[in-house]
Order: sequence, then structure tokens, then C-alpha cells
Amino acid sequence: MDFKKTKFGRFMNCRVPASKRYQPTEYEHAANCATHGLWILPSLLGGSVLYFQSVDQWHRMAAWLYGSGLTGLFVTSTLFHTVAWKISHLRKVEQRFHMCDRIAIYFFIAASYSPWLMLRELGPWSCHMRWLIWVMACVGSMYVFFFHERYKLLELLGYVAMGVVPALVILSMVERAGVCELAVGGVFYVVGVVFFKSDGLVPFAHAIWHLFVAAGASVHYYAIWRYLYLPGPLLHTSR
Repeated sequence: MDFKKTKFGRFMNCRVPASKRYQPTEYEHAANCATHGLWILPSLLGGSVLYFQSVDQWHRMAAWLYGSGLTGLFVTSTLFHTVAWKISHLRKVEQRFHMCDRIAIYFFIAASYSPWLMLRELGPWSCHMRWLIWVMACVGSMYVFFFHERYKLLELLGYVAMGVVPALVILSMVERAGVCELAVGGVFYVVGVVFFKSDGLVPFAHAIWHLFVAAGASVHYYAIWRYLYLPGPLLHTSR
């Protein structure tokens, strides 16, 4: 369906070649800012809840890493989209914020896995994923620094690899509580990628992608809180 020929056409611009960046309409800019900006405060509160429910230093460290990654993602995304909307004529400034936005995704993925890798019992080889995932985030950040927007498909594959490889470790855990929620959250991210690549084809495609990210993060937060931090018999950790 060609949305440009419908009444929704005014809400999006024409699709651009892969070598160029799509320029959102004013409506899309506003939606891009709002769909992640609204999650900044809840992410701060959510990270604080985990921190104050921590029972030892490992729980506190995992809560700090996860809360920082979660909040950092929404803050960085909102700042970038605000800059792209209001001061896009400052190309260098916009590019720096765009790079920070891309880097934040790598660290968000690493932070999302950290509570599971730090607080669950892992095998002798799988335990190396606790630090390897942060190495992957650093490598991805270096890639963004040197090759930003040059090989978009390769960058997308990097995000997918970071999301899939640690998941294999999580699935191999003896304690499986929370794996279903992790899978559901992963489905939200995967489906959202379709809209991430649909700018110019679907109105508000990037904002819809933001909503899928928020939905996936919400499901993963619930799983972390319920199975790794909630006091009582549900708290099954290796520490």
C-alpha cells in the first residue's frame, strides 16, 4: 500500500536511497521525540526500584548497569531527535548526537543482559559472556566512531549479533524462569526492526519503532524485577 497517495501522505516524506538519511516531517520529528522522551522518568524510577531492592553488591551493580543503560538509551535518543528537529542545520552537532544515539544502543543491549549474566548460575564457558558482551559493546562503539552511517546493513547486523549471541547463553541456563519473558521482549525488538527500516514507506515508522523498543524494554524490565529482584521464593540467583 502506497501511503503517499492516501490522506496519511502528508505525515511522511518520500523514501530516500540507502546512502542518504531520511528527513522526517515536523509531525514525525515531534513523534520521535515524544515516544522516547516519555520513558525517561519511568526508566529512572525503574532503575531506582531495582537498586533499592538489591540484597547484595552484585544486585546493586547489576541494577546500576541496567538502570544506566536503560535511562541512557531514552535520554540519548530524545536528545538526538530534538537536535535533529530543531538545529539540524548544525550538521556537525547533529552528527555527534546521532553517533551517541547509535553507541547508546550497544551499551543498552549489554546492560539489558547484565543482570541475567551476573545473577544467574552460568557454565564454565558461558560465564565469560559477562565481560565479553561489554567488549562487544566497545567494539560496536568504535565501529560507529570510525564508520558512522557508512555501512548501514553491517551496523544493523552488529546490533542483531549483540542481541542474539548472549541470548544463547541465557537459554542454556539451568534456571529457566524468565526465559519466556525474554523471548517475548526479543520478539518486540525484531518486529520493530521492520519499522526501523520503513522510513518513507510507513508514516511515523521511526516513532513506531520507538514504541516497539519501549514495549520490549518494559517486558524485559518486568522479567528482571520479578525473577531476579522480587523478594521471596521467586528470587533465584547464583549469588
